Amino acid sequence: CEGGQMPLSRRLTKRGFRNPFRKEYAIVNLRDLDRIEAGTPVTPLLLLQRGLIKAVKDGVKVLGDGELSHPLTVAAHHFSQAALRKIRAAGGAAEVIEDR
Repeated sequence: CEGGQMPLSRRLTKRGFRNPFRKEYAIVNLRDLDRIEAGTPVTPLLLLQRGLIKAVKDGVKVLGDGELSHPLTVAAHHFSQAALRKIRAAGGAAEVIEDR
């Protein structure tokens, strides 16, 4: 260490790795979908209009938190296993939207 300076490696901040290929999904829970009237087809556009998601990002993922009290046809990019089980148990259908 010449001149009393700290080594460059200690002066620079540590930065983590950010995966440039990471997909970020808009998350929706079943308890949020339960507010939508029965028979209404649930699409990412409808979720945006109702304010349930702020942006579609790389797609929409439905998680199984909460219950569904009526049948709904839900179209999303991904579903958790619990969400699929609960949608089908309520008499609804889950449609997977293929990635772009």
